[in-house]
Amino acid sequence: MSVQTKLIVGVTGGIGSGKTAVTDEFARFGISVVDADQVSRDVVDPGTEALTRIAKRFGPQILTPSGGLQRRLLRDIIFTDPDQKHWLESLLHPLIRDEIISRLEQSRSPYTILVSPLLLETGQQELCDQVLLVDAPESLQVRRTSERDQTPEAAVKAIMEQQMSRDQRRTMADDIIINDAGLAELHDAVRALHQKYLAIAAGTE
Repeated sequence: MSVQTKLIVGVTGGIGSGKTAVTDEFARFGISVVDADQVSRDVVDPGTEALTRIAKRFGPQILTPSGGLQRRLLRDIIFTDPDQKHWLESLLHPLIRDEIISRLEQSRSPYTILVSPLLLETGQQELCDQVLLVDAPESLQVRRTSERDQTPEAAVKAIMEQQMSRDQRRTMADDIIINDAGLAELHDAVRALHQKYLAIAAGTE
């Protein structure tokens, strides 16, 4: 169920699938994009209550010299400790959800994109009317992510194992873009979906 009457399209996909390339193209058409990853960073900015609680639990070493969050260190901790992961999610997920809803409600474009790598895992699809999956073969996901982040392939695969499987995502999606070709093909797919979502938003489809 949408948080507002305006159409909300949730965009998700595994690591290295090409979500950013897709949402950048929607933005080029003038569509507002709410990025759940950006929201998750904003809710732990220096001075926030969430960051204060994180530092109290994990100690001052979890902070950078300037008072920001040592994200890589925190990620390493929660990947190896399910209890700490659960505590962190219990703290952050409600804050992230509330901020996402606020930003969705501020959108003024014909429809709005909510892009989130964990859209389906965290129940954020409940905020959306349509779910668009950006999909790619796992071998391509690993290669793209390794090249982009300078991360060992084994580390990328470990992250992928923590995420929902491709098959599970596909069963929950209303639309799927297979991103295994070039940018031209990807842009064509986005352009077609943009027209579809405009029609849905206008009530003509």
